[in-house]
This record gives sequence, structure tokens and C-alpha cells, in this order.
Amino acid sequence: MFIYHGYTGEAASYLASRGLEPGDRVIAKLKDGTVLRGLLMPRPQLYASSSIIIVKLDNGYNVGIRVEKIDQIEKIGKHSITRPPLEQIIEKERGLPRVTLLSTGGTIASKVDYDTGAVTPALKPEEIVEWIPELKDIAIVSTREIMSIFSEDMTPKLWSEVAREVYNEITGGAEGVIVAHGTDTMAYTASALAFAIQNKPVPIVLVGAQRSSDRPSTDAVFNLISAFIVAAKAPFAESVVVMHGSTSDHVNIVHRGVKVRKMHTSRRDAFQSINDKPIAVVDVITREIKVIGQIYEYRGEKNPVLKAEFDDRVALVKTYPGLQQEIIDFLVDKDFHGIVIEGTGLGHMPNKLIDSVKRAIENGIPVVMTSQCLFGHVNLNVYSTGRRLLEVGVIPAFDMLPETAYVKLSWILGSISRDLVEVRKIFTNNLLGEINNRHTLDLYPRWLYE
Repeated sequence: MFIYHGYTGEAASYLASRGLEPGDRVIAKLKDGTVLRGLLMPRPQLYASSSIIIVKLDNGYNVGIRVEKIDQIEKIGKHSITRPPLEQIIEKERGLPRVTLLSTGGTIASKVDYDTGAVTPALKPEEIVEWIPELKDIAIVSTREIMSIFSEDMTPKLWSEVAREVYNEITGGAEGVIVAHGTDTMAYTASALAFAIQNKPVPIVLVGAQRSSDRPSTDAVFNLISAFIVAAKAPFAESVVVMHGSTSDHVNIVHRGVKVRKMHTSRRDAFQSINDKPIAVVDVITREIKVIGQIYEYRGEKNPVLKAEFDDRVALVKTYPGLQQEIIDFLVDKDFHGIVIEGTGLGHMPNKLIDSVKRAIENGIPVVMTSQCLFGHVNLNVYSTGRRLLEVGVIPAFDMLPETAYVKLSWILGSISRDLVEVRKIFTNNLLGEINNRHTLDLYPRWLYE
């Protein structure tokens, strides 16, 4: 198969025959009389069509043009920019903390390449500082790509890999570590790093972008600046998520990694702390960090401990009307090691499944009960269904998020013990602020207005 700058099929042959390359300024006259001017771009990685070329118009938007609709196309120039020497781009200022950015994939650590019009990775220190010059006044920037995956492809085994890389940076002298991560499963990874690296001496900051850096509404730069401020200056040493606090570029919010969830598919302020206040608010203009919540782990001279094994034989099951017994029985028969249930209300599931849950526990499989309501606490003592679940040995998750409970159980089973008594003891112990015993009826982040 002929491949030309990522293009295949008819589009590849068309461009090659005319000597056109990404980065060329072109004018395309279509058969319907439309005239388009812009930069010819490389073919996007996941773009399926082999007969469409991509042009970034002068207004900044990308457009796909079918080859058969083009009457004439010609090169009218080559886009170029003048870059300052690298030694002028990055300066290791004395007295600044060293912060490492580890990339796992996604668009947060990418920039618009105006040589080609494409969004490309920006992972070298000089590229990051060239893209975001404010960073050179915040920290000595170090960067590494440790993997390049979609957020939805993250796994418990990869949590272990990320944790080891973060641990190595911390023990190697980094005064803060940032993990660039896709937003969809970022809360899971934040929880995993919280448990996997104990006695943290510096912050571990997870950051992502809801909008690509080639869009006018991108949040990538604002979020990265905030992440570097937190990694370099924060008084706490926890695994946190740093994302927008509103739809505008006003403040960024520091959420405790074990208490945060992505609550919207596309808004820039998609992340919210659940059953807890955020730890802090970041003002990017003044570069100040205002602590508004409780700190569990403080920055300081400490020796971190790595316990980074996660059991991938843990299942997360949502309760719904009509949930079948066979689902629990299947997990038992397939030798799963742990089950987390998103129960209804105070932590309930259909009574017909309780015998299956009992069988799981009798087979040495811990079963944890959370609530799909998110806000509030599981309480298995109120109604008869809950009391029956307690009697067979179900472990209440208090006010833990289902995803945090899933990660914590996976970590306990992988790094500490599979003994049911030991699992219950550790799971019900508040280790990192994942359990908040203070009840609240606030469903919305009122701290924004306080």
C-alpha cells in the first residue's frame, strides 16, 4: 500500500503526483466554484477515508476535501516560522524546583505545529518551554514519554508501570511530578497513584485537556501552567487532579485524586470533587495556590514507599432493575478475586442476588458495596436488604466513589493481601482521605462562591 505523509489510496497518489506536502500553502478550486486557501495537513492518525485531503483554512478550522471534487489545486507558498536558538528558549534558572512531566498519551502534551498546521507532541523540554514560555519562570522542566495510549486503554498493569516511573522520578530528585493523561480514566489513575506511592514527599499532579490545542477554546496551556504551579509550589504531597474550575480561564481546581470524578463529557470544568471540598484553588495570573480543603499528606523530606501491584481480576458491577444472578455467579466461576458493586441508594441490590454474593464471599472473594448516587454514604443498617448484605459479609465502602473503591480493592489484593479479614480491615481504614465521615447534603460545589 502506497503511503504518502500518512495519506493512502487515492489521496496519496493525488498529492504525490502534484508534489504537494504537508505544510504547503495551497489554493484549491472545487468543481462547484468554491475556492479554499490554507495549509495542507498530514492525514490524522484515525482518519479512515483514503480519498480525502485535509486543509487548515486561514480562519483556523480544518476541512476535508474529497479528491474527486477538486478541479484544480496548486501550491502558493510554504509556511515557516523563525525560532529563537534553543539556548534562549530554555534557561535553567538557579533556585527553581525541578518538575518532571511524564506523558501517557492524549492531547494535553501536544502543540500546534505551524510548519504543518498539525497538532504534534511537544515533549522535549525546549519544546514545552517554547510552547508555554511561562513555565521557565516556574520550574526547571524535565519531560519523558512513558507510554502513548488512549485513556480508555489504561489498565491496572499500566497503573503499576506509571507508578514505578513516578516513583523513580521522585527518588531521583524531582520536586514535583506531573502525569499528562487522557481525561476519561484520569480519576482511576489518580487513585491508583495515591495508593501505590505512600509517604509521598512531593505532589503527583495529573492533568489533561478537554479541548485540543488547535482549537481556540483549548484548555491545554492553562491546565499545564496550573499543573506546574502545583507541582513546584504546593504545600501538599498528594496525588491530585488539576483541571478548570469554570468554563472560562479564571481559576483551576486541585481535586484530591481519590475524591474526584469527571462529570461532563466535554465542558472544560468537567471534574468535580465528590463528598469533599477540593484541596486548593490555583490562580494562574498571580501563580498563587489557595488551600481551601483538608491536607492529608504534606510536602517534606520523606522516604516514599512503592507498593504498586494491582490485581486485574476485580470487577465493577452496576446494580439495575433486573440484574441477573448469573453475573455474580459468572465472576465466581471465572475465578475473579474481588467484586465492587454500585448499589442503589444507601447500598442495595436485588434480594435475589444475595445468595450469589454469599457464595462469592464463601469462596474467598471480597464483595464491596458502593452507591451509584455518588453523594452521601452507604449505610447497610437502615433497611432489611442492607442488613442481609452485612450478614453475609459485604464490606461497606462508606462515601467512597465506585471507581476509588475499585482501585483500592485492586491495590489491596495485588499489593498487600487476599485474606478476607485483612482486606476488610485495610479497606475500611481511611488511608488517604478516600473516606470522609462528615455527612453533607451539598450536591454542588458551593465552595466556588464562598
